[in-house]
Amino acid sequence: MPVLIDGHNLIGQISTIDIAAPDDEAQLVLLLRRYAARRRERKVVVVFDGGVYGHPGNLNGYGVETYFARSPADADAELIRRIRAVKRRGEWLVVSSDRAVVGEAQARGIAVISSQEFARRLAALDQPRASAREKIGERPLSAAEVEEWMRFFGIDEE
Repeated sequence: MPVLIDGHNLIGQISTIDIAAPDDEAQLVLLLRRYAARRRERKVVVVFDGGVYGHPGNLNGYGVETYFARSPADADAELIRRIRAVKRRGEWLVVSSDRAVVGEAQARGIAVISSQEFARRLAALDQPRASAREKIGERPLSAAEVEEWMRFFGIDEE
């Protein structure tokens, strides 16, 4: 599912990224690349408000496309423009907590998730994955169960 992200809106919800840092956008893009790789997302589009002088011009790659809104427009206006241009509305996910952006996506039948919820998903990337045993609720066999299976298969303890 392609994802359209309100970049600075999301950065504000990630405790490990300081929105005042000169490389905050690059830090987010690195997280999004990991997300895209783990989720096998082919397209993650993130839109930021205009960058500052000396800002890296191209953060694209590894399934992530970045765009910096050009003045006088801001990221919200660019996101709304992109939402209006989406052809396959049921295939996209919009990540934002901005009312105007969320309202536009919902009005067009595009799925929306808040920046807070998506930040939680990104944070989960750093959580250890559950083992197969934990996923299915399996527990180790008790001594009595081992003994029973050994008898069943005709295995002598000696």
